[in-house]
Formats: sequence, structure tokens, C-alpha cells
Amino acid sequence: LSDLAAKGARPEGYLLTISVAPWINGEWLKAFAEGLAADQAEFGVALIGGDTTATPGPLTLSVTALGSAPNGAFIRRGGANEGDIVFVTGTIGDAGAGLAILQGEGDQLAESDRDFLVRRYLLPEPRLAVGTLLRGIATSSLDVSDGLLADLGHIADVSGAAISIEAERVPLSSALVNFNESGGSNRDGTMIGAATAGDDYEIAFTAPASFHQVLKGISDETGVAISEIGRVEKGAAVTLLDRSGAVLKIGKPGFTHF
Repeated sequence: LSDLAAKGARPEGYLLTISVAPWINGEWLKAFAEGLAADQAEFGVALIGGDTTATPGPLTLSVTALGSAPNGAFIRRGGANEGDIVFVTGTIGDAGAGLAILQGEGDQLAESDRDFLVRRYLLPEPRLAVGTLLRGIATSSLDVSDGLLADLGHIADVSGAAISIEAERVPLSSALVNFNESGGSNRDGTMIGAATAGDDYEIAFTAPASFHQVLKGISDETGVAISEIGRVEKGAAVTLLDRSGAVLKIGKPGFTHF
């Protein structure tokens, strides 16, 4: 659903294919169906088709979400223009920290922070309300799944532009800051980790500077924070800048599929 949100689309339904492993029992299927029902009710979607099979191998799930947008209102990756401002919804890096906690890190962290970060990893919230309101405003957009820098790299590549991100402007939750401080990470390390972690499913988008006030209104209306984090420039690739304007060295900008 976050993919649809980033395109300015309204979800219409989804296809589900499930290959059931031998260990799956009725109790698991009941809980799975209840979870789907809760999401369907919350986001206004319905299961419209798919396939169910059995497999001797691992459980396999495949979901295809379908949505619609008015003709000409679909927000593509390739529309960023020089001078556009880069924005992002919500906070960045929480999901990566949530995964790290599930893998055994963050023992010294407060329980409330641990719970918040793990929930952000396990139950991300698609920004559907924001996405539809970005029609006619955003020049390019995508959801942050591979990592903020990696995904903005897709926009830069397709748009034929460069994107510079100010690390100090990337929005971080207090729980993430506490997680990194408990692990001894410095400010630059925290920012680089957040900008490359992935699985946030926030919307990163570009828009002309003239829409600042409109975007503030969208944030107020939806209750979702929208932060300015950088700008689109001439050139190619994505850079992350420290508070002095120097380029931070990034090993890997995020997850790569191939």
C-alpha cells in the first residue's frame, strides 16, 4: 500500500497467493486471516483474487496491491526538476533500529522506545492520506523501502538530476536517537544509519518551493509530519551533507535487489 500512496493512488484491492508449508495449522491461518481483515477494514481494501497451494518448502506469500489515480495525476519517479525541494514524511531509520532490536541489540534501551521501534518495523503505516493530497504538487515520489538515500537515488537517476540531503534535517524519532546513543553511535553515524536502513515506508518526494505552505496544510490535515530535507540540483547521484556542508562518506546507500 505504501507504493500506491507514493504514486498518489487510492487502493482498490489486492491479490494474494499463498503456498502453505507443512507446519502451518488452523490456528496460524485464523490469526493470519484476522490480521488481513483488520488491514482491509483500516485501509478500505478487499481481497479480489489470488491462489492457494501447498508446498513442502518454506511458507511463501505474494501480494499484489492494485490502485487507481485520476488520469494524469499519477506521480512518477522521473519528474524532479532542478530547484525542487526534497521532502519526506514521518521519521526515518526507526524500522532499521527495530530490526536490530529483534536481532538482540538495544538491551539498555527503555521498554517504551524498544516497543516503538519494533512496532515501526513490524507494522509500518502506509501514508495513503498524504499520497492522494500530493497529486498536482509532487513532481516525483516513491516510498522509502530500500533506504532513504537508495530510494532518492532512483528519483535522481530517472530524473537526470542530483539530489543533496542535509543530514541535520532528516527527521529522527527520540526513540531512534536514544537507541543510537545507547550503542555509542555519534551524530554522523546515527544520521548515516538512519538514511540507509530502509523499511520505513514513508514517502520521499520532490516539489517546488512554492508549495511549502500547502504542504504544511497537508501535514496539519493528516497529522503526518512532512519535513524538508534537501534539494534537487544539476548533476547526478545523491549526497548526504553534514552540518558544515561537507559530503559524508556512505558505504552502501541501502538495500540492493540485484
